[in-house]
Amino acid sequence: MSSTEDNKTLMDTSPPSQPNELNPEFTLVLIGDTNSIEIGPKNILLANDEQTHMQHLSPKLYDLCGRHISVINMLGQQNTENLLLNQGAHIFLLILPNSLDSSQHSAGVQWLEKAFGKESLSYLITVVTHDADAECESALRDLKANTGFDEKRYHTCTKSMTDVYEMTALLEKIDVMVSEMKPYCGSRGTLNKNDEQKHVDFKSNTEEGTDSSEFQQNQTGCPAEDEGKSSSNVKVKSDLLNEPGDVEHSKNDDSPVAKGAADEVTHENKDKVRKMPNSVKISEEIDKENPHQRVTETLLRLDLQDKHQQKLTSEDFLKIGPAMKKYHVTSEKELTNTFLHKLLMLDYRARYIPVKQEILGVSDSKPIQVCDSAEVEDIDDMDDFFSTGEDTKQTKETHLHQMDIQMAVFHCSDSFLKQNIVSKLSQCQYALPLLVPDPVTMDIECPLWTFRKITKSWKTTDIQTDSKIMKSMPICKAKTPMVSFLRLDSPSVSKSQLINMLINDRHNTFFHRHLQGSNKTRHLVDGMAEIAWYCPAGKCNDAFNDCVAFCNLHGDALLFEKQRDILIEKSSVNVVLVPTLEKGHKSRRVIEALWKCQKPLIILITDTDGGKDQKKQGRYKISLKDRSHSDITEELKTIIGHILYESHTSFHLESMAEVPGIRVDEDDPVCQKGKTAALEMMNLLKKIQDVTEIKSKFLPCQGQLWHEWSRIKKELYHLTGQIEIEKSKKENELMKIRQDQCKHSCSELIKLFTDNLLSLSSTERQYFLKWTQIFLDDHVTDDLSVILQNYDKKWSEVLALKKKHNKSDLFKSKQTELEQISTKLQSASFGLEHIFREMGQIYEAHKSQKKQECRDADWFKYPELAAELMISGHPMELIDGDAGNVPLTWISSLLDEVIKKLGDKRVFVLSVLGIQSSGKSTMLNAMFGLEFAVSAGRCTKGAFMQLVKVSEEVKEKFTFDYILVVDTEGLRALELGHATLHHDNELATFVVGLGNITLINIFGENPAEMQDILQIVVQAFMRMKKVNLSPSCMFVHQNVTDITAVEKTMDGKRRLQDKLDQMAQLAAKEEVFDVDCFSDVIAFDVEKDVKYLAQLWEGSPPMAPPNPDYCESVQELRNMILSKASDSAGITLSQFKTKIQDLWNALVKENFVFNFKNTFEIAVYRNLEVQFGKWTWNLRSNMLTIENQQYNCIENGNTDKVELKHLYEEMSKTYEKTKEEIQKYFDHDKDKEILVQWRGRFESKINDFHEELVKETKRKLDEIIQQKNACKKLNDEKTVFENKLLQKSKELAHQLKDKGQEEKELKMQFDHVWEGWVDELTSDTKPIEDIDFEKEQNKVLTDLGIEWYLMYDSKRYGRHKELPVCGTYSDYITPKTLVGKIKKLIYYDHEHIRSFIARVEQQSIDNIKTKPVITRGFQSTYLQEVANNVIKEVTELEAELKCKARKEFKVDLILYVFDRATIWLSESHKKFKMNNDAIAYLEGKKTQYYDIFKSFCKGHSSAVVFGKVICEKLRSATAQAVFTKTAIDLAGEMKCNFPAFNGNRLVLEKHVLKSLAEKGSFKDYINYIQQPRKHVESYIEEQVKEYIFTDHEDRTMDIRGKNAEDIKRVVNQALFTASKNVKTQRGSTDLWLKEFSSLLKDELTIGDISSENFSDITNFDFLKDEIKTGFESIIEETNKRPLNEMKESRLKPEKILIDQLCNCCWVTCPFCAAVCTNTLKYHSQNDHSAPFHRSTAVNGWHYRYTVKMSVDFCTTKVASNGSFYPDSSERVIPYKWYRTGGPKYASWNITPDDSELPYWKWFICQYQNQLEEHYKLKFEGLGKIPENWKKISKEEAIKSLDELFNL
Repeated sequence: MSSTEDNKTLMDTSPPSQPNELNPEFTLVLIGDTNSIEIGPKNILLANDEQTHMQHLSPKLYDLCGRHISVINMLGQQNTENLLLNQGAHIFLLILPNSLDSSQHSAGVQWLEKAFGKESLSYLITVVTHDADAECESALRDLKANTGFDEKRYHTCTKSMTDVYEMTALLEKIDVMVSEMKPYCGSRGTLNKNDEQKHVDFKSNTEEGTDSSEFQQNQTGCPAEDEGKSSSNVKVKSDLLNEPGDVEHSKNDDSPVAKGAADEVTHENKDKVRKMPNSVKISEEIDKENPHQRVTETLLRLDLQDKHQQKLTSEDFLKIGPAMKKYHVTSEKELTNTFLHKLLMLDYRARYIPVKQEILGVSDSKPIQVCDSAEVEDIDDMDDFFSTGEDTKQTKETHLHQMDIQMAVFHCSDSFLKQNIVSKLSQCQYALPLLVPDPVTMDIECPLWTFRKITKSWKTTDIQTDSKIMKSMPICKAKTPMVSFLRLDSPSVSKSQLINMLINDRHNTFFHRHLQGSNKTRHLVDGMAEIAWYCPAGKCNDAFNDCVAFCNLHGDALLFEKQRDILIEKSSVNVVLVPTLEKGHKSRRVIEALWKCQKPLIILITDTDGGKDQKKQGRYKISLKDRSHSDITEELKTIIGHILYESHTSFHLESMAEVPGIRVDEDDPVCQKGKTAALEMMNLLKKIQDVTEIKSKFLPCQGQLWHEWSRIKKELYHLTGQIEIEKSKKENELMKIRQDQCKHSCSELIKLFTDNLLSLSSTERQYFLKWTQIFLDDHVTDDLSVILQNYDKKWSEVLALKKKHNKSDLFKSKQTELEQISTKLQSASFGLEHIFREMGQIYEAHKSQKKQECRDADWFKYPELAAELMISGHPMELIDGDAGNVPLTWISSLLDEVIKKLGDKRVFVLSVLGIQSSGKSTMLNAMFGLEFAVSAGRCTKGAFMQLVKVSEEVKEKFTFDYILVVDTEGLRALELGHATLHHDNELATFVVGLGNITLINIFGENPAEMQDILQIVVQAFMRMKKVNLSPSCMFVHQNVTDITAVEKTMDGKRRLQDKLDQMAQLAAKEEVFDVDCFSDVIAFDVEKDVKYLAQLWEGSPPMAPPNPDYCESVQELRNMILSKASDSAGITLSQFKTKIQDLWNALVKENFVFNFKNTFEIAVYRNLEVQFGKWTWNLRSNMLTIENQQYNCIENGNTDKVELKHLYEEMSKTYEKTKEEIQKYFDHDKDKEILVQWRGRFESKINDFHEELVKETKRKLDEIIQQKNACKKLNDEKTVFENKLLQKSKELAHQLKDKGQEEKELKMQFDHVWEGWVDELTSDTKPIEDIDFEKEQNKVLTDLGIEWYLMYDSKRYGRHKELPVCGTYSDYITPKTLVGKIKKLIYYDHEHIRSFIARVEQQSIDNIKTKPVITRGFQSTYLQEVANNVIKEVTELEAELKCKARKEFKVDLILYVFDRATIWLSESHKKFKMNNDAIAYLEGKKTQYYDIFKSFCKGHSSAVVFGKVICEKLRSATAQAVFTKTAIDLAGEMKCNFPAFNGNRLVLEKHVLKSLAEKGSFKDYINYIQQPRKHVESYIEEQVKEYIFTDHEDRTMDIRGKNAEDIKRVVNQALFTASKNVKTQRGSTDLWLKEFSSLLKDELTIGDISSENFSDITNFDFLKDEIKTGFESIIEETNKRPLNEMKESRLKPEKILIDQLCNCCWVTCPFCAAVCTNTLKYHSQNDHSAPFHRSTAVNGWHYRYTVKMSVDFCTTKVASNGSFYPDSSERVIPYKWYRTGGPKYASWNITPDDSELPYWKWFICQYQNQLEEHYKLKFEGLGKIPENWKKISKEEAIKSLDELFNL
């Protein structure tokens, strides 16, 4: 065995028993005090104390990190004279107990220097040990104060040395030290204090290709143990953390041994080592076996080597730091800060940070030197110029995997920063770590704590109120199904990418291999399981109807058994990706176990065919090979949705704490202590059942007492009558209230809360507060939700009465009820802010008693406790949002305590103001990484203040130390009821006055909604002369679709400035104040103080991530604010405290009387739809013209490739014009303010339509090119054929020219020789026969074993043609017999079968259309494939419905599909024959060449004959061109003028219904009801046919005539130009032909014409006249052609109109089959809707297990108390809650009303018998038709369409 192989084997096993079996990587020499360490079997560093000063390999260190490290125990050996050290690298650990002083440290250092030389001090680390319950702070302080102490060279740990984290951190510090120094190499022999130590340095030799993880055995300067070993076995040691570098040797080392060894490595074996093929592989394998090395390397590169032990904290990053550049490229050392900065600012691009890449071994400061070629003497030197595999690998290894960055930061963060990171990842819609392997011990941890702050929301339907609401709950409490994704081995498909496509195809929730920042080398990801939740939005395009968890195990699940087993156990569905399902594959055992498991299993086979897809009892096998992502995604959605629709297990995040074998972060003792303290509080709260009574019981001081105190306090400033007496009375009332508060201030809850704050350590206190908030939210959320719903409902009732100007008792009663609910809402709201509010009131109450302050009293410590929390970053309440008051005494004392702790620091106050839910808190969170409440259920109440520290890095730019952020509740809060206006006025005035700068937050681009607030502020500030405020403000427009609006709204800014100035002048007149403009009151510059923010979400919530443009805009706003702040001195905290008091005292003296305006209006959507149709038609019609021109060029051979770029260029003019029309419409329409809400969506839809149109045209043209290329051989032969035929005709005519035969004889002569000519020319060609499709079909069916009589009966009676619209399938499908009874097919079974037929039909058609029939002809296997697929699908249907399909069903379905497929096959084969059958082509030319033959016989010149040839070419081309242009023109005319086609989708629906009534065909009605799109397409075809051939035949002929004249002008002009140019150039016939063909290439498809036999033509004017004369007759002939020949045109008007009009939504109502009338196909922002629904009898609804029809309209049903079966199960759903019935119900918006359409009532009566026969049901009993329905006439029914559809 070679040395390399031997060493590799050693690395794969445990450490050897004998020390000399393997040289260590390095040796730890322990020196110091023997009392500093507790030696024992669990001691990682030193397991026993035998044989001191002897070298031992440490097995526990090997178990810890996989590295061979030896240890020498020299503790207490300072008096030993002779010490021995083996060769190799030595690290000295001076171990001291924390009880010793600094003198012991100095003594140890001195001894080490004497014993081993001064150089040894460079390799010394001091380790201070302590008992498990003690700390080292005092000892470390002493060392720092009294020694030359290097903080990088010390470590602390317990004396027992059993903690793996402490030992890992020690090794990391050693690695860092080694990377910075040349390792100390001792020599074998006796060393004493007089010996001079010698050492040499060593570095990695990766340049030579050696294994970087192995130790150098023949180290220079250290004698080798075996000098006989081959030099090729030399091993070079690399530091674990060093980047690879060149081999270096000490300049002072001149020994022969060192020089010889160096020469041996660098010269003799240089090539061998460089070219070693397995060196990289060995390195990779060893790297995999050494996770500690990988982790250490990653942490070092990220500058986190010290942070795995000393964790990062939130405080490290929640600071005002340097601004991030927009396109910042960072270094690896800066990655941590950049990543966290972006993530905390909600920028999901934190995962895609560009990094400066440095090529290993090349310094930026050293340019690459290029040798002159003349200096190269030896060709071998060129090897240095070529990169090696190792070079490439090294370069790639400099690129850190983005997930390694995330997880490295995660591992190096404390629990609170981890929680913050995970919360931000969740907000960014990224997957979250669920199972995390420890990077050192590889133990599995579930970071349950990090999920505690996350709340997920999704759309559900409230069962009680029948309304769609947003369901929100902490994700830890949610019980959802979980779908786990595992991969076995290494499939080619990215599992993470596949999950992304399932849950959010627009966002990469899970990081995968194809993303920027990914590579094959990842160190911290494999084995980690991530989880993400899909939250539906309640829309029709939701992937799943309910919240679903998706879990993804990174890496090969075969290698991570524990994680794999946990996920399999917890999941509802397991999805496994495997490259193959071959029996011998290593994944078989796992797959067999999964297969036997009861849980549903989906196996995705990626790299092999895997056979047919299978589905059996919850087991699915799907092959992904050669399938598109969209197909895979849709199928997986369907399968998973189907599985989850059935009963399934639920996943509960908290249940992870019960999983054995894993560690849960919440089990940490500190966390548990905080949790236990919080639970004690919750046990108190849970004693009160009604949450609305909790505050009155436990927080009595802030309720009615505080509200009453606030009211009376404000009344003090508005006294009347006997002022002093009234004042004294009110002050007594205030004191009485304070006394009552003192009596109630001994609440058990507050005492418990404050005791915990006082007794717990800092970390425990943080946990306690977090847990308390978590438990409080969980305790009150459900009750709050119910109260809010009641409030919304009652508010709607009050609003309705207001609109009716109803001031009755009912109105007053409703208002009273609303106030009661509002009070109840305030009582039920409970959070930490209420506890702190209570503490403030207790403090104020006791403080007001003016008793001697007792510093030992609990209440006296409250401000200090709050101040500590505020300094740590916790927001504190400034304004009580419920009482609408500022507790000035409490706030002043709180700020006083902050000043005591920090000093009177300067702060810059930033406040924000805006209407409710306008995104204020979200903006501040994204701006500074804060955590203000932003969810709908926890909107900010009142105002909160939070300190954000200015970092040292940027402190010199500012004169203040902190930014104090003030976040406020939204204005227009409905909960406040009638008090809204007054409260808003106070809040707006206070906030603007308080801030150095105030952000006026506006949702949208229209500032009008805030102008009245500003008017109030202006007037209020004019009254506050005492306060003497001079604040400034900035406008922030959020949710702006086009952030370039900054440049586009300068005129709007000017108008805003004018209005603000007018308000200021008006207010100045009232207040007698000298003001000319708005900026005299508030510092405001309209040019600089307006900022536009992009939309918050990138898509539609709840699955949309924050928009990066929003984050970027917020950061730009942040920079603008900081730029302004840099010019401000800010204010001191004491000044801020005084400012609050002055401002509030001045404010409560004012009585604001201004009203708040509401300027919202109603949208008009239908007119916009009509405009949308016009815009899309403009684009389509222009593209049709372009397509026709390109088609002509292709057919003429002028183009063999169509570029998308060219099509875009051709379309650009029309597209730009259309965009201008859109802009004009939105900018200048009278309803432009209303239309603006849809502008972005419709502009996007137009852009999508344009893109789709261009790409579809490109596809069509590519198919034409493909077809032309396929028949190129025949086209080439055609020219040869024609030349030969022409020559033969000419020769035959010459023979018969002088014989004077009659035409009849000439014809006989020609016919006689023609057949011979054809045989001669096609002797090697077989004719292409027509296909007898009926015969082919019969053969396929016979081969399937189907009896002949079944086929005969089906075809004879046309039974198969009616299959898709069959009313009942009971004659086809037989349910399986149940015990005791026979099951019958129910309504949903029939609907399912009908959908199945449509799906199989479409599937078969799509499959057939993929066959190359046009280019290669028909093959019978195509029909066999279709039939086999139908049989397979029917078999699956039988299994799904648990039924048996009769043979008749299979036969009819196959024949039906054959009929549909044969249409396309027949047309395609016809084209194939036309393009490839030479004999047929020649037979078609017989008449043409007989005419040429006659001309020659008559002695006509070549010009005459050539003219006939050209005219013959022009004949068919002209007809085709005229009919194509006519088709486009007719489609455009009908689109613009035909009533049914010139409106929106609703107008088309009306005319279809009219047509059905007028025709009176029940069959057509059924076709429309069950296949609406097909019927509408048929209707369009009928209307086009009637328009062309009946109603407007003359108009059609006029259009055709005009187009013919246009073609005539083009041809005549071409004749003139070609003849003129040839004469000018004196050219030949060939030149004339080229000129003529070139001029017509865009207009006509004349094909190839040969001039070979007409080279004698010289009179081109004569040729021109001949062709012109002949072409006249062609035009006349074209105009006389029957119009029905248009059916053979390439473009057909009906097809054009179908493409235009039917590209909309076709979803039908699940009850009555009414079609959604939305013109937009993907109207994601709206539910499906129809203005008028139908009787459900139209769709065959009936009462289950009866034959009784259900005649009610669904709009009536949804308002009733009735119920229905939503599916084939026995589950019953009330109609009022119909949306809970499933996805197809949830996606429909059915408004309860009584505006039923008489049309459908007439239909029911008119076709009663036919409906009964069709559905095999009866109108009887509950389904009896009302008598008044029968009175409706046909005319009234049709008239009702006009009346009710006139919207």
